[in-house]
Amino acid sequence: MAYDPSQMMITNKFKTPASALRFLLLSALYFLLIHAANGKVHHHKFVIRSAPFTRLCSSKNILTVNGQFPGPTLKAHRGDTLVVKVYNQANYNLTIHWHGSNQVRNPWSDGPGYITQCPIKPGNMFKQIINLSTEEGTIWWHAHQGWARATVHGAFIIYPKRGHTYPFPKPHAEIPIILGEWWKEDVMEVPNVANITGRQPNTSDAYTINGQPGYLYPCSKKDTFKMNVDYGKTYLLRIINAVMEEEIFFAIANHKLTLVGKDGLYLKPIKTDYIMITPGQSMDILLEANQRSLGHYFMAARPYFSVDGARFDNTTTTALLVYNNSHKHHKKSPILPNLPPYNNTQASTIFTKKFRSLATKTHPINVPKKVDTHLLFTFSVNLLNCTHDKPCNGPFGMRFSASVNNVSLVHPANIDFLSAYYYKVPGVFEMDFPKKPKREFNYTADELPEYVLGTSPGTKVLVLEYDASVELILQGTNVLASDNHPIHLHGYTFYVVGSGFGNFDPKQDPKNYNLIDPPQETTVGLPKNGWVAIRFKANNPGMWLLHCHIERHASWGMNMVFLVKDGPTPQTQMIPPPKDLPKC
Repeated sequence: MAYDPSQMMITNKFKTPASALRFLLLSALYFLLIHAANGKVHHHKFVIRSAPFTRLCSSKNILTVNGQFPGPTLKAHRGDTLVVKVYNQANYNLTIHWHGSNQVRNPWSDGPGYITQCPIKPGNMFKQIINLSTEEGTIWWHAHQGWARATVHGAFIIYPKRGHTYPFPKPHAEIPIILGEWWKEDVMEVPNVANITGRQPNTSDAYTINGQPGYLYPCSKKDTFKMNVDYGKTYLLRIINAVMEEEIFFAIANHKLTLVGKDGLYLKPIKTDYIMITPGQSMDILLEANQRSLGHYFMAARPYFSVDGARFDNTTTTALLVYNNSHKHHKKSPILPNLPPYNNTQASTIFTKKFRSLATKTHPINVPKKVDTHLLFTFSVNLLNCTHDKPCNGPFGMRFSASVNNVSLVHPANIDFLSAYYYKVPGVFEMDFPKKPKREFNYTADELPEYVLGTSPGTKVLVLEYDASVELILQGTNVLASDNHPIHLHGYTFYVVGSGFGNFDPKQDPKNYNLIDPPQETTVGLPKNGWVAIRFKANNPGMWLLHCHIERHASWGMNMVFLVKDGPTPQTQMIPPPKDLPKC
């Protein structure tokens, strides 16, 4: 659908040119004041292009940012602004998402293709602006188009405001630890092959730590990532799960880990032997180098996978923790840490149940106590019939699909959701996404009727009034195959006030909510055949995507879109779109 932003902005959103000009001036003044008061402006250049890399005994070209895999680490302080010019020199349409940044009033730079922008076409550039607000700790950035994020990703470190300190002793050094995957085949073709067959995508050939598979894979030993430490010092590990398909258990042999932050927000310290981190999540971990037997110790990661009968990459990636001043001819082989078995849901639950916000004077929380908008979303893996124009040979002669409240999101073709809303382009989406399942059933029963297997495609959004107090129940289901779903909400942090297994009970389960110090997160693990209750204030206007961060589920349609209305003042409304916003 053709549209001309320059002609439609004033006539559609504002009654007069004068009101439009006044809004633009007030918005510009507001952001100038925010920048001057809060921090510095950092400028970066991202060039997305193919570059050759060798892993697992063979070489191939992969998509990179500035020729790096993983990509460059961004660093800023709380309240700073980043201006990133993204140049697409690849052969694919691409977008970049700043995962964990709330992008207050600025959904235009959030990044998901066909939601808040059209993709950046090959040969084009888009200048994205990231205004940091309450984020502090480790978040990350990644491609948000197709499977490009398998190699197009990097760490995003946000330090406390200048003059402020961590809520824990300052570490000696910090080390990003990015968990990823490697395919021998062209990863950009993985979803295309799956779409043709209707089956599950091919699994990866290796997991990686900072781009390297590690000791246990062929042709990988000499390139294993090494982290050097001094005895008696404490290190901050900034761990990111950039894996496409699986949750991950991670541990370091003979060392305790102390979790102090998650998703760019602090937590009460948790001592643990291991962590379970889902795709999309980031965690800040303190590591004390306290082993008197100086030597080499493995850090290792392998999947947590709870789906019965499905294929997955059941391998282990390793890196080395090396004590400085170890004997030069140290010949004792490093030992592997004790990681939980890959299907140990109990180990995953024990770890995640410990999360608590700091909830202190310097790091307060503001969980909504009264709720005016109640939502219940079911997350299901579904099946669709093959058709003459889309043949397939998936399970039961059908093809995989996925849904939220039995709706599989379909993107518009020629415009993004946000532009269609802003310029009032009709016929692009419907505003009737269901607030609860239209068809109720025993969501987590061992046996379910066949009629629940299907789903319906839809280009729908759910409208939230500005400043609404929202409680959203994320409900897992046993449709076809239950799983642990990492659910990510763009544009917001939320409070995880409760969770459990089975079906959510609206009468009994809220009695056990934690409204005192619930953790704030941006990506939460929805347990296998369980539920999670989250709360947030809808005070960030715009279009915001909610989706499963397991890529096969997202590509099958396990996504939905919130439309949060503008507030009553210029300071509570979306800023206007940038002039260089990509067009479809």
